[in-house]
Amino acid sequence: MKYIVGIESTAHTFGVGILDLDGNILANVRDSYTTDEGGMIPLDVRTHHARVSDEVFTKALKEAGVHEKDLEVVAFSNAPGLAPCLLEGMAFAKKLAKRLNVDLVEVNHCVAHLVIGESIGAKDPVMLYASGANTQIVAYEGGRFRIFGETLDLGVGNFIDTVARFMGLGFPGGPKIQELAEKYKGDLLDLPYSVKGMDVSFSGMQTKIRNLISKGENKERIAFALQETVFAMLVEVTERALAHTGKNELLIAGGVGCNSRLQEMCQKMCEDRGVKFFCPDRSLLVDNAAMIGYLGLKMFQSGMGTKDYDRVDIAPRERTDEVEVSW
Repeated sequence: MKYIVGIESTAHTFGVGILDLDGNILANVRDSYTTDEGGMIPLDVRTHHARVSDEVFTKALKEAGVHEKDLEVVAFSNAPGLAPCLLEGMAFAKKLAKRLNVDLVEVNHCVAHLVIGESIGAKDPVMLYASGANTQIVAYEGGRFRIFGETLDLGVGNFIDTVARFMGLGFPGGPKIQELAEKYKGDLLDLPYSVKGMDVSFSGMQTKIRNLISKGENKERIAFALQETVFAMLVEVTERALAHTGKNELLIAGGVGCNSRLQEMCQKMCEDRGVKFFCPDRSLLVDNAAMIGYLGLKMFQSGMGTKDYDRVDIAPRERTDEVEVSW
């Protein structure tokens, strides 16, 4: 049996996933850039990816019980993302594909988050995609993945990481903000609630929180209010998209989707609407290479691979709704 390898490198994570040609995930190994304080510097992240790539690849092969010579196709995340990180992943993918003389497949990271929902039973969902740089409400309509709502400024994950940086918590900040929020048992601090039609905005809330921190406001109180307010905004626009499209499935995706409070609020909304709620395992919510391999396999089987390696390139700003769905 032959196998496909997926390579993920859009942001802080370098990952390698290996699947068989039936789409079964055999390995999903990742190594993520972190800091004790401050955020991501893209060139430093690229250095991290270059340093760990061979080790992550070797570990994935071992975990899958697969030999390199049995890989039939290489898929990699070419869009969207931080250009230095994407370039490092592409360089690794091209080197591997050339060495094995196999097809290379370019995969949109955002679309991969949606398509991997099939692996847990989602058939035609509205997707709430909440990650570092991306905040979108997405669904398949009219031959493309359409964006029904999105952030007008910051990605929700980057917003939360920025607040964590204001608090001196380091990167990534999401888990630390959640930990602080879970400790708080008091009243709800009033923060700007900015929903504009189907879109959301976080910049006003970010400014308000920065001012509160500078005035010495309790960090647990801020973290609790941040989660309650931001997640209510996301659930509101997601519910509106479900009503507009008439779909009866909700899929959550992206690293912020790991937050148990966001999952709880989505679950409650779905129960109230009679909608099925799908939440992948954490390993498939965060940036990961198994989803790149999963979508890459579909694309390869539809004839979308290439050995013209020089033609292959990154597309750091490619939007979800720009992807041609032909698989």
